[in-house]
Amino acid sequence: MQSIGALPGFLDPLPNPNSLLPYIKAVFPGTDVLGPAHVHWWPCREHQLPPKRVFLFIPGNHGRSGNPGLVDFYPPFLSAIHNKDESGRLAILSHSHIGHTPALQVQQSRDGNTPQCGLPFQVQNALRIFDAVKSSFGLDTNVILAGHSVGAWIALQVLKARPESVSGIFLLFPTIADIAMTPNGRKLSWAFVSPIPRITAALSRVLVVLPFSVLRRLFPSYPLEQAYVLQSLLRSAKVIYATMTMAHDEMKTIRDLDVATLNAHQHRIYLYFAENDDWVGEQREVILKAFESDPGSVRVVHGHRDIPHAFCINHGEELASQCHAWLSSGELC
Repeated sequence: MQSIGALPGFLDPLPNPNSLLPYIKAVFPGTDVLGPAHVHWWPCREHQLPPKRVFLFIPGNHGRSGNPGLVDFYPPFLSAIHNKDESGRLAILSHSHIGHTPALQVQQSRDGNTPQCGLPFQVQNALRIFDAVKSSFGLDTNVILAGHSVGAWIALQVLKARPESVSGIFLLFPTIADIAMTPNGRKLSWAFVSPIPRITAALSRVLVVLPFSVLRRLFPSYPLEQAYVLQSLLRSAKVIYATMTMAHDEMKTIRDLDVATLNAHQHRIYLYFAENDDWVGEQREVILKAFESDPGSVRVVHGHRDIPHAFCINHGEELASQCHAWLSSGELC
């Protein structure tokens, strides 16, 4: 295992009582405008050398039903990718969205009322972290972006803003077009409109007394560690409010597909779709149609029917194998 000394200088370590973890828990510090972000860092195994690649992962948003988005849901998936790397020169950084970590303070807006956890702030957060990675490791380290669900849309915004600096981008179960018109969007958009997020967050306080055994019965498919993550979310009214606020922004903001960006960077794009995904729906065909003029330029995988949008709960190994295959294909420098 790596020591805390393996943490890059732009991150601050968190107390980590479990020294057997293959990753380091840390914080990307906040600013006067943006709050801090919880991160996980997997150092490259070649201790004395800088990473040749950094796999920078952006999670989904738990504010949308069936879409685990807290950064703590993803270590099995990301650890599997790290374990498969044979070069010893791959590092992985996974970061939370602002306001989505129970133990970290949510930054307030200047009027003191609105937490700065909406979608625009999440894009700024991702850009700051991407820039810190590039600045820390320099031109000799390639950065591959990966995003799950709305994390794919955020990753595309980073690619659009830093087109010369991204070596590749993995869009996993991407919600990058007209999300409000997907099957789940039609059913659930109303739940993110004010004042429902505040009411839901307030009502969630009663879940503090919910026994863990009951939670396990309600979510029997969750492995033990994933169930503990879910429990921490359900006991945090501020995080529930932050995730639902972000979800409302997604419904308003993610509309027309950014075909220009996809076409301009199609040689760097890798797509993974679920066979049945009610957070993508018919938008899958809209996305694929964007590449009709040169369909061989983008790599597309249609996942097994049993792998759901919420892959990180029980199917991290399958997605890790696919990401490893892409990383090992020789197409990414």
